[in-house]
Amino acid sequence: MMFKQRLLSGIVLVILAVFIFYEGGIVTLLATGIISLIGVFELLRVIGVEKAVFGVICYTATVLYYLLLLMGLDQYVIPLMIVVLILLMTVYVFTYPRYHVNQVAIAFFAMFYVTIMLSCIYLIRNLDGGGFMIVLVFLSSWGNDTLAYCAGRLFGKHKMAPVLSPKKTVEGGIGGVIGAGLLGLIFGFIVKPYIMFEYNVPVTFALVCMAGALISIVGDLGASAVKRNYEIKDYSNLIPGHGGILDRFDSVIFTAPIIYYMLVMVVGLQ
Repeated sequence: MMFKQRLLSGIVLVILAVFIFYEGGIVTLLATGIISLIGVFELLRVIGVEKAVFGVICYTATVLYYLLLLMGLDQYVIPLMIVVLILLMTVYVFTYPRYHVNQVAIAFFAMFYVTIMLSCIYLIRNLDGGGFMIVLVFLSSWGNDTLAYCAGRLFGKHKMAPVLSPKKTVEGGIGGVIGAGLLGLIFGFIVKPYIMFEYNVPVTFALVCMAGALISIVGDLGASAVKRNYEIKDYSNLIPGHGGILDRFDSVIFTAPIIYYMLVMVVGLQ
């Protein structure tokens, strides 16, 4: 029953993701912004400040950050982050000892980890051919997750992180990375007629997906580590069978910025 629920909600999630993120423009910006807000809320709830002043600061900063992206005012992102840190520290010192420094650190971490890194989905969509490029993020993350699970079930013998995630294996990880590369290769052949750049499209997509998949493993395990530290099973129950936004987008959070900067700095897209 749980597997069926997970499968059905997963299919619906993929369909929604393809439609929303392929659409581009304000639709993709709003969707990414809303997902970021929910993710920030989930992480702040872990440390018990989701309804406190810390939460108000982080939610407001997330909205302001996406407004800056919408208006093309990227140069104000670092000043915004500085102001956020100053405000968090101001609340911390003038309400001492109500809050712990760990809460300050994680609240600020939430802004970078969730808001800024997830926003790379929107930035990828804005690149040349961004509608196709955005697919690479999900082939690298969700595709890797699925294929790593299958490879692990079939060939898994050596534990990757036995204490943190006993079911993940080295063989599964390798299978997921190779599988993501194959998905990228196939996708590259399909969309090759619609994309114009100097590199071989299928090979480029394969390499990008493999690099993204490799990094996605860290994203997945990193989110699990935070849950283990705070002894929670899921960040929320928002998505049936999957948990919360951070449970489903944990690997995407790491994959999106890696793929964005590979496409910009290596492939040369703008």
